[in-house]
Amino acid sequence: MKELGISIYPAETNIEDDCRYIDTARKYGFTRIFTNLISVENDQHMLECFKKVCLYARKNNMKVIADINPEVLQTLGVCPNDIEFFYNLGLFGIRFDTGSNGFDESLMTYNPYNLKIEINMSSGIKYLENIMEFRPNIDNLLGCHNFYPLRYTGLSREHFLKCSKAFTSYGIPAAAFVTSSSAKFGPWPDNDGLCTLEEHRNLPIETQAKDFFNTGLIDTVIIGNCYASEDELKTLSSLDKDILSLNVELEDGISEIEKKIVLDEPHFNRGDISEYLIRSTLSRVKYKNNFFKLFNPKQDIKRGDILIPSSSYKRYAGELQIALKDMENSGKINVVGRIIPEEVFLIDLIHPWQKFKFKLK
Repeated sequence: MKELGISIYPAETNIEDDCRYIDTARKYGFTRIFTNLISVENDQHMLECFKKVCLYARKNNMKVIADINPEVLQTLGVCPNDIEFFYNLGLFGIRFDTGSNGFDESLMTYNPYNLKIEINMSSGIKYLENIMEFRPNIDNLLGCHNFYPLRYTGLSREHFLKCSKAFTSYGIPAAAFVTSSSAKFGPWPDNDGLCTLEEHRNLPIETQAKDFFNTGLIDTVIIGNCYASEDELKTLSSLDKDILSLNVELEDGISEIEKKIVLDEPHFNRGDISEYLIRSTLSRVKYKNNFFKLFNPKQDIKRGDILIPSSSYKRYAGELQIALKDMENSGKINVVGRIIPEEVFLIDLIHPWQKFKFKLK
């Protein structure tokens, strides 16, 4: 099941504000919470505040996973064979930001409280392979990427895909972070946004989440910084997590049938792919008896344009296309709209036979 999550940082905030944020997120269907226990250390007052927020979240069916490292275990006096302390804090699981020896993580997955043991996905695959050698209880093992507060330090797509594929090959659920443009802080003083992928840093939060879900490798998308605005929470809650939905603008003068083809008909990328076009061909069959008037045959077609050939073509009239490259127009193709600039890069990530849809921006 695909999920949405928020982050809270009790060391930086107060209980009342955190609880209000949890209430708002829950209202919009969010189910996960990331938090940071590393910054709390062994401050008893801070631990009590942390516990109150986590228990409030648990009471409201929100699953809290806290970032730790081996030093936190040592500071808190927690042994790998007895992690009841974390259950009593109200946690759903603990995330190892830096790893232990692999055996300890494996041992913890057999805890009697079914606390989830989440491991850092961003540091490569050797850590995962080491844990797997010790035969963990997979049902209690999760993966989660890092976020990167400093600009230009986020993951490359290549590295992200390599690490994510390793985790999903074992059937381990995976999470990654997106950044809110309205949120002001995270767990550390530096905050140029809290994203996993560097290329996401300046993108709308909706586009970041679409990209992650579209990879088929990420089960949970978490907003890394806080507090995200209610509009951002609402936008993510309305996101279709199972099919890529591209935000588009339509041309003036588009016919009702062309508008229906773009916004209402099912779309897929044909298997015999072209380097110039994504072709969705069901509409040309359904509307083969319709006359498609030539109304906007732009001289030049731009990457990201949405095209419907006119009836000047006998066979291809009514077919929906997306331009993958700039190209010349034959003078017979209507440019009926375009994908918004921030999301044009997503068309390169649509696979053969993949389904997709459009949403009017």
